[in-house]
Amino acid sequence: MPPSTPPLTTSTFRDLHHIAIIASNYPLSKHFYTHVLGFAVLSEIYRAARDSHKLDLQVSPESNTQIELFSFPSPPPRPSRPEAAGARHVCFAVRSLEKAMDEIRARDDGGAEGTFRPGLVEFEDVRVDELTNERLVFFADPDGLPIELKEVGEAERW
Repeated sequence: MPPSTPPLTTSTFRDLHHIAIIASNYPLSKHFYTHVLGFAVLSEIYRAARDSHKLDLQVSPESNTQIELFSFPSPPPRPSRPEAAGARHVCFAVRSLEKAMDEIRARDDGGAEGTFRPGLVEFEDVRVDELTNERLVFFADPDGLPIELKEVGEAERW
């Protein structure tokens, strides 16, 4: 058996800074992440030379984690079935699954003047992870990126 590698010191990695997501429909994805999920806009730019948007979002005032939402002309679809190599899904910690799901459902209203269709979010059934005993639920963003909400206790995260 090879010798064990010592763990990294806490000063090596501090936190997850951001997750970059490429959207096929920028206005719809912007609506989804800002209106439906309620993430705060930190900055937004349009790069004409690349015909590309970049939107920086703060996930929560309690976290430094950000989402970078990009648009590019004609991005290829995300492979999901069968499972592709690479990142599988994004998971957000919540205090209460029911409260988070209720808030998302209430905000999933089509936006100002019904710009977008309501009902973007379709939650799977809430389940309990058989290994960790944690409650979780999945849904997807407008491009099919799986998003997990995981209920974590006060002592675990906050």
